Amino acid sequence: MDLLPNPCASPASVATLPDLIVAPTPPATAGQNRRVLVQRLGLVAYEPTWAYQEELLAKTLAIKAQNRQAEETGSAKLLTDNYLLLCQHPHVYTLGKSGKPEHLLLDEAQLAQHGATFHRINRGGDITYHGPGQLVGYPILDLDNFFTDIHRYLRVLEEAIIRLLADYGLSAGRIAGLTGVWLDFAEGAPNPRKICAMGVKCSRWVTMHGFALNLNTDLTYFGHIVPCGITDKAVTSLQQELGHAVSVEEVQERLLPHLAELLGAEFCTM
Repeated sequence: MDLLPNPCASPASVATLPDLIVAPTPPATAGQNRRVLVQRLGLVAYEPTWAYQEELLAKTLAIKAQNRQAEETGSAKLLTDNYLLLCQHPHVYTLGKSGKPEHLLLDEAQLAQHGATFHRINRGGDITYHGPGQLVGYPILDLDNFFTDIHRYLRVLEEAIIRLLADYGLSAGRIAGLTGVWLDFAEGAPNPRKICAMGVKCSRWVTMHGFALNLNTDLTYFGHIVPCGITDKAVTSLQQELGHAVSVEEVQERLLPHLAELLGAEFCTM
């Protein structure tokens, strides 16, 4: 069965998790592969990147199916691989399985005028935007290699982004009930604004889709959607907060050590 967490909503139990995830994931046990193969794709179209994720997912699921048969016969099992794709996309809007089409405020002609495309996809959640200057990460991880808890996985992704933003002098955090990373996140803050959106799919504990961190993003494109169905909060970027552009390549390299520590993983270039 597929698990499709909504990237725009979190269970109430999430409030108890931040202390839990500050500590790294426990060391790997026999049969767990904590190596993550990283591929830096640059600026790539959305649709073939989605197909590539599906290809890696299918490869991992095939190994897991073989391992189930091996367990029945007492044969040796194979280790599954883990991947992290880092990229940017041309202007594109994506709508998750639980999303509302009316949250896209452009028709086909207007999409073309803005040089954007639109795709319905198989992650959870509502509509979001990807574009140049936004760092998108697609972890294709077998959570059997780490921990089988999809909500903890989302919190780990959030925590890595929170720590990354702290490297740039920004205090970021979570808002109860809203997955992702926010600035002015404390209850009652006057201007809560989202800097990183998240949405995942998980099949037999293998993940796909992931996070989108606004760096030098043209935020006007968010004005053509109701981001994640949220009408009362703003969207921001690292450039807007710092007052200057940042290097996408620098940010992605600074992110990897935080993910490695939280997952107890080793990141290697594909």
